[in-house]
Formats: sequence, structure tokens, C-alpha cells
Amino acid sequence: MSIQSQIDALEKLSELDAELKEVGDVLRKERGELDTKRTRLADLVERLSRGKTSIEEMEKARGDVMGEARQMLIQIERSREKLSRCRTEREANAVQRELEELRKLHRDREVEVEKLDVLIEQGRADVTGVLGEHDKIEAELEAIEDEATGRIAEAQARMDERSKLREDLVKAVPPQLYRRYELVRSRRGTALAYTHTGICSACNIQLQPMLFQQLKRGEEIGQCPSCNRIIYYRVVMPAGNSESSGA
Repeated sequence: MSIQSQIDALEKLSELDAELKEVGDVLRKERGELDTKRTRLADLVERLSRGKTSIEEMEKARGDVMGEARQMLIQIERSREKLSRCRTEREANAVQRELEELRKLHRDREVEVEKLDVLIEQGRADVTGVLGEHDKIEAELEAIEDEATGRIAEAQARMDERSKLREDLVKAVPPQLYRRYELVRSRRGTALAYTHTGICSACNIQLQPMLFQQLKRGEEIGQCPSCNRIIYYRVVMPAGNSESSGA
């Protein structure tokens, strides 16, 4: 396989890899935006569920405490009646202590109800806030989802098509050269550079005169000593400033 044929194959491969990177960036961006909103929406749904469950549990607890408070009021009323029937001071003192204890317990229940009321109100406010954000995110997702899904499908189809084309292009590159190409690309992002005046097109470093002359004569495909990219000589046609590969 001639040097020029290898250069042509590398140029096509490099152009295709740049296109694949662009398509990949589009896919990541589109999917990322959708995934972010979907994840946030799922989190809000979970928070709503937890918030509503918490409110239900607190309301049940409030009901239980209110029930206990009502029972204590009944007991207080009975103790008052008992106090009115006491015949001795000793009996009266005992019933009075019972009344004081019941009143204290009743006050404790009232305080507990007040605390639960505050927590329930706060819980409802939190749920209202979460619901507002949920509805906002849901509306945003509905507004972009169809179009974004369409763009993702289109980009994925393009990615699949170009990836298949890449498999065919790779077959045109000698295995050892391709391994070198992939190694540099994994480290630098791009693997190919050219020179016309003795300067690397990628890192702008002046090449050694001997290397430049070898590239210019088309004797080999070189490697930039600075950025390590695969480098070749490209003829620049003066008329119209068009560029093409040549020996």
C-alpha cells in the first residue's frame, strides 16, 4: 500500500472521527438534558409520596392524641364528681392529686397537638412547594421531550451509519498504523497533522529539516516530535488556496 494511499485513508478516517465526535456530543447533550429532567422529576415524585405519607402519619398521630385528650377530659369530669362526694379530707386530697395529674397529662396532650399542628402545616407547605416544582419540570419535559427524542433518534441513526462506514475505512489502514492512530487519538483527541512549510499544523512546532524533507519526498508518514501526532506532507495549491494531499 503506497504512502499516498495510507494518507488518503487516514484523512478520511480523521474527518469521519471528527464527525462522530460531533454527533456523540449532540447525543450526550440531548440525552443529558432529558435525563436530568427525568431524574429530577422522579426525585420530586418520590418526595411528594414521602411528604404525603408523613402528613398522613402525623394526622393519624394527632387524631390519636386528640382521642387521648378527650378521654382525659372525661376522667377529669369523673374525678370532679368523685371530689364532690368525698367525705373525708384524706379522700379529698387523694382525688385532688388525681385531678392535678390528669390536668397535667391533658395539658401535655394539648401541647403535643399544637406541635403536630405546626409540623402538619409545615409538611403541607413543603408538599405544595414540591408539587409546584414538579408541575413546572413536568411541563418543561413535555414541551421538549418529543422534539428531543426525535433529535436523539436522528443523531443515533447518523452515528450508527457513520460507525459502520468507519469499520470499512479502518480496513483500508494498515493495522500497525491504525494502532498508532488510535493510541494518539486516545491521548490527544485527534491523531493526524500535516505540514506544508515545515511547521506542524496541530502544535505549530517547527519540524527538523531532515524529517520535513523525508515527508516532502513522500518517503514515509512521520510523527511530530512535539505532539506525537501522525504527520504527513500536504501540497497546498497556490491558485485559490485549495489544499490536497500529495507526495
